[in-house]
Amino acid sequence: MSKVNIGIVQMSCVKDKQQNLDKAINKVREAAAKGAQIICLQELFTSLYFCDVEDYNNFDLAEPIPGPSTDALSAVAKELNVVIIASLFEKRAQGLYHNTTAVLDADGSYLGKYRKMHIPDDPSFYEKFYFTPGDLGYKVFPTKFGKIGVLICWDQWYPEASRITALMGAEILFYPTAIGWATDQDEETNQDQYDAWQTIQRSHAIANGLPVVSVNRVGFEQDGAMKFWGGSFVTNPQGKLLYLASHDSEEVDVVEVDLQQSDYFRKHWPFLRDRRIETYAPITKRFLDED
Repeated sequence: MSKVNIGIVQMSCVKDKQQNLDKAINKVREAAAKGAQIICLQELFTSLYFCDVEDYNNFDLAEPIPGPSTDALSAVAKELNVVIIASLFEKRAQGLYHNTTAVLDADGSYLGKYRKMHIPDDPSFYEKFYFTPGDLGYKVFPTKFGKIGVLICWDQWYPEASRITALMGAEILFYPTAIGWATDQDEETNQDQYDAWQTIQRSHAIANGLPVVSVNRVGFEQDGAMKFWGGSFVTNPQGKLLYLASHDSEEVDVVEVDLQQSDYFRKHWPFLRDRRIETYAPITKRFLDED
């Protein structure tokens, strides 16, 4: 397919897991009614962003993948003939958990999962307490509407992750995300952080010549201490914004992307052609000091 309709679901969440899942399904239906073919949900959409604290009780939110949430979403994907990208808290085994995204094809089949590779540990984002780093490698998924690559939130800051996923043949790169502002920050700091977040992801589109879709949550959490900044967006393979969501509202929108544009931009800006792969071995080192 040349042109694909991408559904973006930017929403707020509450404490009740089933309520969030039901809400997400309703918004998937809304996106499908608007013509969406591939619909991306935000990171960890079935709960509040629980990584603001280190609390053992939060492990009860996890579930197997495939499991109850993917079963429910698979039925919806089949009914609506849409691909669904679903970011979930995975319980792999007793005491072993991942931040994982499942991909469900338009016939309802489970295509597989990607486990988040880069795990942050910052104030209000204590993910290392909960998540084991991914061990499945980078992944692409051959869906009915195109071959897609999926990375997750903190992965978005790493050009190595987007490059490898693009080299595996991804035609669109998706980033389910949960990122926000501390409400005690000044407006300039907020804007600088958002601009950096958007810029790094637009650069992945440019460097790899493929569309990028970033879907963030929105709303106040952590007893009002965190405002998830929304701002979901879609770019073309040159990094041009095709869609930009607000910072304050839930939104369900559909954006058309043209997969043939990648061929055009990769021919005119031949970054893949001119890669000097024989010089890149040092990138596997932590730091290039004398030791």
